[in-house]
Amino acid sequence: MKATVLVPAAGMGRRMGTSINKQYLDLAGKPILAHTLALFDAHPQIEYIYPILPPDEISYCQQAIIAPYGFNKVRRIVAGGAERQDSVRNGLLALSEDDLDQPERIVLIHDGVRPLFNPQLLAELITIIVEQGACVVGVPVKDTIKEVDNGQISGTPDRKRLWQAQTPQGFSYQLIAEAFRSADEAGFLGTDDASLLERLGVPVQILKGDYRNIKVTTPEDLVMADALFHRQGEGSA
Repeated sequence: MKATVLVPAAGMGRRMGTSINKQYLDLAGKPILAHTLALFDAHPQIEYIYPILPPDEISYCQQAIIAPYGFNKVRRIVAGGAERQDSVRNGLLALSEDDLDQPERIVLIHDGVRPLFNPQLLAELITIIVEQGACVVGVPVKDTIKEVDNGQISGTPDRKRLWQAQTPQGFSYQLIAEAFRSADEAGFLGTDDASLLERLGVPVQILKGDYRNIKVTTPEDLVMADALFHRQGEGSA
């Protein structure tokens, strides 16, 4: 079974404090987004990739990333929206426009600034989605989490029950499209794609991922990602 990947990368990256958006920052000699797209472009179970970018960056991305690095599975670049949820919705609409909206189609959604995802997990992730309909990659939290109200601790959740959600998050097209339609009708804005299904009571499985699968959002994240890339390179040498 093959999957189609939506790669939202339309964020402005204000926390990074740079003159260019974070997805174009250099990481180990290549733009972050190029590393991310390469994870999927090289995988035999990925059929198509849809990067989702700010409308005024589509031409730049095509010229600076898609063409130079020869990504063969990029079907087209989609214009993003104001919020991440808007961007993913636009990606789902693009699938429909391209006649890729079959109910059973596997749709993976992966942050454009998570270049360290381990693609060896894709086969298992896709299998779970085929069997269960929805699955999210994540890791158990390592720190104690506190609930806080007005600067005061109000509770301490049981850490054994807490996981940190990552991406890819994957669904059958039918499930994720219906979840987005319902969210739009209710004006609901979720914190991730899975939360839209949770709102409807749809079960979502979780697959244990890797703590290295960080989202590069701050300058500190970029330093950590660079160190992890160099460590991977040394390990494969």
